[in-house]
This record gives sequence, structure tokens and C-alpha cells, in this order.
Amino acid sequence: MAQQRGVNGLRFNQDQSCFCCAMETGVRIFNIEPLMEKGHLDQEQVGSVGQVEMLHRCNLLALVGGGSNPKFSDISVLIWDDSRDGKDKLVLEFTFTKPVLSVRLRSEKIVIALKNRIYVYSFPDNPTKLFEFDTRDNPKGLCDLCPSLEKQLLLFPGHKCGSLQLVDLCNAKPGSSSAPFTINAHQSELGCLAVNQQGTLVASASRKGTLIRLFDTQTREQLVELRRGTDPATLYCINFSHDSSFLCSSSDKGTVHIFALKDTKLNRRSALARVGKVGPMIGQYVDSQWSLASFTVPAESACICAFGKNTSKNVNSVIAVCVDGTFHKYVFTPEGNCNREAFDVYLDICDDDIF
Repeated sequence: MAQQRGVNGLRFNQDQSCFCCAMETGVRIFNIEPLMEKGHLDQEQVGSVGQVEMLHRCNLLALVGGGSNPKFSDISVLIWDDSRDGKDKLVLEFTFTKPVLSVRLRSEKIVIALKNRIYVYSFPDNPTKLFEFDTRDNPKGLCDLCPSLEKQLLLFPGHKCGSLQLVDLCNAKPGSSSAPFTINAHQSELGCLAVNQQGTLVASASRKGTLIRLFDTQTREQLVELRRGTDPATLYCINFSHDSSFLCSSSDKGTVHIFALKDTKLNRRSALARVGKVGPMIGQYVDSQWSLASFTVPAESACICAFGKNTSKNVNSVIAVCVDGTFHKYVFTPEGNCNREAFDVYLDICDDDIF
């Protein structure tokens, strides 16, 4: 992510009610509705930070050093417990031989992705290594972890180009490299992936970034193909709404797209789809569904997006948080009307609420 205003990384928490910023100046945590700072760790405490991951709204944070003045190495994940008194708030450390590319948390497990391997540990009490999975080259550390109590689904790239691997950590036996099941999602390398809150759906895009494909985690069948656009783009984020009725995505084109999943008739179709029979090349293009609604953020600024709390039955909202320090909230209707409801510069908000 571009280091405008010193932001090295942005992540939502598991229910998308907060987001955290890994920064040159430490860590800042914000509540989303209403937008306010929930807490921060300064540079003196943690140095410059490359990645930060929250666990719901609790006192534990996972930190990975990065940026221009790190206090911690990028080959270690440090667990910070903000509820501890005094200066010694680092309670756990996981260290590897290669850089940590991403971290995911759930209430009893931590998942750490390196370039070719994914580790799963019990967490936070007496951490033990439960699993390790080999992956093909995964330079972005792509992986996602379902927060649901019923389904502990872990999603990451498979061995074959463009494939997804899914493991239910509930049913897999610790210590075994229980065979994950594979979905052949794309022909080119994966660029972005996500699992919904319930663990029933996964979405993925390739590095081309033109299509997002949706799969059922039980049957492994493709349910729908969503078209972001025709030009290649780098996708930064894919997120499901809380009840999986909608999906949003952001990319380096500066457009946040919103798609309907429950009622796909709401999505737009290509004008050619109404023409009838077309050649095989255009056929693929016609069959996919285009976004129901979209809005723009500064194109030069990477952003993450998620759904806000529903204010009424027919009005939903999407939040976009950008590395340039801007916060955007848009409301949209099932008819595809999309309007800006809020704009803020979150980095300029100072609120010393106790985290």
C-alpha cells in the first residue's frame, strides 16, 4: 500500500466495526460508526509497523514490524496485550526464517502466512503449532479466516495456478497435514480472496482483476461470476455484507463496486446480453454480471472497503478507508442509487478514548 501520510497497512476487524492502521508512527485504531479513534500505540512503544491485526474489539493486537524505523523484525509476529499494566505489554512472539506477509486471528487460533507456507497455532493460551500448509508462491500472503463459531474455515492459494484451498480447522486433526479441498477458480494467479462471515461462500479474483468468482464452500461449485470491468486492475479488497446479500470490491482504478449476491437480478447485465446469440469470445463477456452500484475514491490511493450497519431495510452502506487518510461512506439502494453520506479525514481525528 502506498505510504501516503505514513500508512503502511489497513485492516478491518472481524465484524468490520473497527479498522486499524499500521503506520510509520505506530498503530492507530478507529471505530467506524461513529468514526472515532479508539486507541493508539506510539512510535516509542512499537516503532514503525508494517502490519497490524485486531481480534474483534478486545485488548489483543498482532503486530509485524515494517516501514522505515521498525522496532520489531518483519520475520516475527508480536502479540500486544493492551490491558496489561506497565510497559511490558508484549505477551507472545512467533518468529520465522522468512518475512511474515499476513496474519489472521480468531478467538482461539492465529494464522500466519509466509511466501510459501501457512502456519496455524492455538492462541492465545499456551500457543502450539496445529497445522502447516505449503502453498505456491504467495507474495501478498493471501489468506482468509472465517470468524464464525460454527465453521473455522481457512482459505488460501492452492498448489495449482489460480486454485483455492479450503480447510475446516474444526474437522482437521492437529499435527496432520489433512488434505484441504481445492477449487480451480482462475486460469491466472490469484490476486484477492475472501470468505463470508458464515463460512458458506468464498470469493476470489485473479491478478488480472477483471472478474470476481463466487463459490459455495459445501459443493465447491461456482455460483456466479461478477465483472468488475474490462481493463486489468489490482484488487485491494473483497468483502461480503454481514448477511452475504451483497459483495464489495476495491481496486487501483479508484472505483468501489457493489454487487448483489442474494438477488442477482439486481446486478446490471451487458447491453449485448439482450441481443441474443453472440460469438464464443463475446459470450463469456455477456454472461457475467456487472455491479449494481459503484462510487469512486482517489485512484492513486489504495483502499479497503466493507459494509456498514444497515440503517433501514432498503438502504445499505459501504465504507471505504484509504491510505491517504480519507474515510468515505456511501449509501446505496437495491435499485442501484448510490450517494455519499459521509467524508472524513480519519488521520486528523484526535480522540484519546481508552482502547
